[in-house]
Amino acid sequence: MLLPAEKELRAVLARFAAARFNHDLQPTGSSSRELEDTSYTLCVMTGTRSVNQALLAADALLQQLRVNRSTTATTPQFLAA
Repeated sequence: MLLPAEKELRAVLARFAAARFNHDLQPTGSSSRELEDTSYTLCVMTGTRSVNQALLAADALLQQLRVNRSTTATTPQFLAA
């Protein structure tokens, strides 16, 4: 599975949160479609079949990216001559 870029994953998570908030606050046909669209996109990006699984997978992916970033920052980089 290809891992989504951190920036894209965070953007979809933000869109999902906004869609969820808007739909819960004032449900309309438009808010329902936006919530369905962002839920589907989140599931596709994380390779899951439900929003709950997608949110858990997104958290795990973001944690993995944080660990990779901190490991790379602390590992000395040597250039081959």
